[in-house]
Amino acid sequence: MADAGTGTGSTLLFDRLKPQAPDALLALIALANADKRPTKIDVGVGVYRDAAGGTPILRAVKKAELILLDTQETKAYLGAEGDVRFVQLMKELAFGPGASDSRIVGVQTPGGCGALRLGAELIRQAGGGARIFIGQPTWPNHAPLIGCAGLPMVDYKYYDRDSHTICFPQMMEALEEARPGDLVLLHGCCHNPTGADLSLEQWDIVSAFMARRGLVPFIDLAYQGLGNGLEADAAGMRMAVERCEQALVAHSCDKNFGVYRDRTGSLFVKGANDETAQLIYRNLLSLARTMWSMPPDHGAAVARIILDTPELRADWEAEVKEMCIRIRSLRARLAASDPRLAYIDEQNGMFSMLPLSPEQVKALQAEEGIYMAGSGRFNVAGLSDDNVDRFAKAVAARL
Repeated sequence: MADAGTGTGSTLLFDRLKPQAPDALLALIALANADKRPTKIDVGVGVYRDAAGGTPILRAVKKAELILLDTQETKAYLGAEGDVRFVQLMKELAFGPGASDSRIVGVQTPGGCGALRLGAELIRQAGGGARIFIGQPTWPNHAPLIGCAGLPMVDYKYYDRDSHTICFPQMMEALEEARPGDLVLLHGCCHNPTGADLSLEQWDIVSAFMARRGLVPFIDLAYQGLGNGLEADAAGMRMAVERCEQALVAHSCDKNFGVYRDRTGSLFVKGANDETAQLIYRNLLSLARTMWSMPPDHGAAVARIILDTPELRADWEAEVKEMCIRIRSLRARLAASDPRLAYIDEQNGMFSMLPLSPEQVKALQAEEGIYMAGSGRFNVAGLSDDNVDRFAKAVAARL
């Protein structure tokens, strides 16, 4: 008879787990960290870096944290909805004049990832067999976050690496196959990984199509302010939400407030009417309670203080503009370095894709100490003033 204490002769619980592939980005970060070459360049991890190559805490964030230190009276739990004032301020930041729409409800989430996952769980709970149409390439974590909720996904080609252009006709052709109630995952701005954003004219076409066909936009707004400014970066999303009867928007503060490790985000959902909106809200609270119970407070409290304090808000907006200008200047320098990189200046945000094979990417890593994803995706904002030209030269030599 098998010894129950040792499990000999029986199948142990965790022996049934299946092997998992390592996360490619985390593995890349580990490789870059282990490289001792002083000239190495890490453009794999998606964080903003300043001219000197550091990722500083924003001035406004530091000031808000001091205010929080002096004024916070408790560490008691928040409710499942999070910091209600933070959510209202995020709604105003995201939707502008549309923030007063009572059909749009929101809750605080642990970062943009939490918002995406909560949105996926809400869709699953609603039932009806809705599918999500996802343009490729997209942020690699989109599929795992949404797929974990068991939602069927339909891929279509969004971007052509060879021509560096959005495959808009193919996109619209793919959406012709969508049924009423299906969702369309869209990047609000600063497309990750390509940097290729829909123009306002294309947003107009897509928004009108989704509204006419009863499709539901699910918009990932993770980089507001880092493409062309806070208002401009929200314009396409606002158009889609205004026109469509239903919509979801996953909003992240990680990049534009620089609070990456504080995991600060929100999910907004638009219902067809006020009654449905309240039904949605109650379901969001119920789902959030089972996933993380209550969201973390610190990052949301800091963002709330900044947006509620005129002088801090003005300083934060100036810092976001500084980051945006720096990213645009890096894009311009890369584009000017070689005609084959000219397309980079026409794109937005932190990311772009180089027409390099995985073998060429590995060669750059081994020979030059340049670390990026095997797909050729690189973080433009990961370059410093001192290494951008060396990076451009090394890449151009392999195109």
